[in-house]
Order: sequence, then structure tokens, then C-alpha cells
Amino acid sequence: MSTGVFRRILVPVASESDAHATATAVRPILNGDGGTGIFVYVVEKAGGAPDKASVEQQETYAQKLFDGVHTVLEGQGLSYETDVLYGTDIGEAIIEGAHAHQANGIAFTPRGGSRWLKLLTGDVTETLVSSSDLPVIVLPEADSASGTRSPR
Repeated sequence: MSTGVFRRILVPVASESDAHATATAVRPILNGDGGTGIFVYVVEKAGGAPDKASVEQQETYAQKLFDGVHTVLEGQGLSYETDVLYGTDIGEAIIEGAHAHQANGIAFTPRGGSRWLKLLTGDVTETLVSSSDLPVIVLPEADSASGTRSPR
């Protein structure tokens, strides 16, 4: 049983490179805390408009991301789970997913993107930091080779 702050921490991933970087960055938290990481991918639903890809394609893509997480955490003796979430607002789906999984925190590495893109599509980081009623940890991306934090 974990005695640290985060017994169950939700960890969203968005792409193959992000899954690898985020799993690497969150590994010390899981290792030092003895908690469980719940790695999730959000399938963004279009809310009445045609979706970007079929649900089956998105779920297959999610499995590729989870394979990357497994590669990083395999053999480390760490506890983790994976799940696919669905929603029209990614940030809100992550927060709702954290509650559904009884997580007591959310940890992620911020994704790149221009200010214009964030303005037009919404900023998941902003939603998580400003709307979550759970603690949110924004992790610097870890260097996959050494496991150390990369400067930004």
C-alpha cells in the first residue's frame, strides 16, 4: 500500500513519442511512491460532426501508445493500468476519467504547439490546471536515454 501523496495517479498520453516521454517522466513518482499509474488516451468525439477517425482506429492507436508505456515500465516492478476515455473536450474527459478511476492526482508532460493552435483548438494544459479539483503535476519531459529531466 502506498504511503505517499499519490496512491493512484492518472497519466494522459497523446502520441507514441508522448507516451514514451511521459512514462519515462512519471516513472520516478511511481517508483518512489509505490502508487499506481493509470495511463489513458482520450478519443476526441466530434459532438455531432463526423469524427476524425473511426472509434476502432482510435482504439487501435491507443493500444500502440500503451505498448510504448509498457516498454518503458516493463520489468520495473511498478503498478500501472491503461484505459481509453471518450469525450468532446479532452481536458474535461481527463478530469472525469481521474474521478472514475478514483485517482487522487493527474500527472502529464505538456505537449508542444503554437499559441495560435492552442487558441483555436483549446488548451488541455489550461483546462487541467484551472479546472481540475484534483492535484495536477506538470512534469518536465525526461530524456529517455538517461532518465534525467530535459531543460526547456
